[in-house]
Amino acid sequence: MFGRVKPLDAILATAEKKSLHRSLGAIQLTLLGVGAIIGTGIFVLTSEAAQKAGPGMMWAFVIAALVCGVAALCYSEIASMVPVSGSAYTYTYAVMGELLAWMVGWALILEYAVAASAVSVGWSGYFVGLLNSWGITLPHAISVGPYAGGIVNLPALLIALLVTALLMVGTTESARVNAVLVAIKVTALTVFIVLTLPVIKGENFEPFMPNGWFGNGQGAGLGAVGAAASIFFAYVGFDAVSTAAEETKNPQKNVPIGLIGSLAICTVFYLLVAAGAIGAIGAQPVSGPNGEILAPGTSMLADQCKSLVAAGTEPLVCSREALAHVLRAVGWERVGDLIGVAAFLALPSVILIMLFGQTRIFFVMARDGLLPEKLASIHPKWKTPHIVTMITGVAVSFFAAFLPVGQLADISNSGTLFAFFMVALAVLILRRTQPDRPRPFRTPLVWVVAPLAAAGCFGLFLNLPFESKMVLPVWGGIGLIVYFAYGYRKSHVGRGLVEVHESDADAPPQPVPPID
Repeated sequence: MFGRVKPLDAILATAEKKSLHRSLGAIQLTLLGVGAIIGTGIFVLTSEAAQKAGPGMMWAFVIAALVCGVAALCYSEIASMVPVSGSAYTYTYAVMGELLAWMVGWALILEYAVAASAVSVGWSGYFVGLLNSWGITLPHAISVGPYAGGIVNLPALLIALLVTALLMVGTTESARVNAVLVAIKVTALTVFIVLTLPVIKGENFEPFMPNGWFGNGQGAGLGAVGAAASIFFAYVGFDAVSTAAEETKNPQKNVPIGLIGSLAICTVFYLLVAAGAIGAIGAQPVSGPNGEILAPGTSMLADQCKSLVAAGTEPLVCSREALAHVLRAVGWERVGDLIGVAAFLALPSVILIMLFGQTRIFFVMARDGLLPEKLASIHPKWKTPHIVTMITGVAVSFFAAFLPVGQLADISNSGTLFAFFMVALAVLILRRTQPDRPRPFRTPLVWVVAPLAAAGCFGLFLNLPFESKMVLPVWGGIGLIVYFAYGYRKSHVGRGLVEVHESDADAPPQPVPPID
């Protein structure tokens, strides 16, 4: 099982035939990272983080950025050594063997699919809020899931199915459209900062850490560190920089500049947005009847929020469209609507990226024989992996219809943190087992940075809510059953069928391009 390694030299030989032109400098890499990172997390999870940590959520952004920084440096070394598609799954297959690669790929399936669901729910919140501000009210039963007293989150269900349909018929996202959407997102956040910073009130930051660092003993997933485990979702996307290592001039110098630069810029952005939201209207958590901390996404919090709204106040933690809500609360009603429009326009592209990535991992695993190869079949007319896209889209829509955004983000983070943990281990293993292999980018102080990355990922995982932590081992257990029932026997590497596909021999930009 551990001896089944995909021959790295053969993959790299093919990669050499199709090596990419080195054209990206430090500034282009940094901008690429900023565009990939700024997305759903900051638009959607601000209210979730406020409920977990209050104003202390500002520490959550810093902690999550530091863990991302060390993980990114590890990711870059492997991405530069193994410049192929398939993300951490392929890296692990090439250096640590089939069983661990399967577990990483299985975790990535969870990450991408659940992340797409989380973005769909976030989009739904802004869409419903936008309709409300225009005088159109959707029935409560079809605008939220059972966790908030509704029946089904219909807008989230529909947007997930719509994006899936677009992917199945082969609609691609052009770089130009993506650049426009990135500009919209960055402009919206800049406008938010400019309008909220002048109306900040110091008293809104007190108490700064109402739930302490770890929730004052009231359960995992709370406090500033628990909020960091959720806020991690707001930074995912930085691997866009590391996967571009093969196209970078002087990667040893420019990759770390691009990674640390984009993370630093986004962290400053996020801190300013958080400061504006907290200072303008306050961000204290809503407590239960007996003063207990209420976890985000629970019916108890939803009931408490309902009673507060009925009494004429809606705290930040109760809003499903946090940034638009803050601007409306401080008198910028129409600008709040524009923030809602920006989220309405930009978030579906993030769903598209997540579904691209998920279907790509599924596709590569099926092509390796670890999943039924029927899943990797291409539609004769649309030229897309329609079967796997349809299966993924239905699952994503189901989760989006019934689960709250914070819970979905936490589940997605559990898969992401596991994948990054494995990458940090792989870097150390390769340094010992293959010290002479060419490394276009070498992680600085690797024996400090990689253990920090592994420990940081493990620490954030431990501070996820209990249910979210349990999803990963349960999902992993199902994965092991599937592997030993099917993949172990059908694996191409296990059967001696070593294939190196031309389409594996380049470093795809993120978002992952569609199969054609």
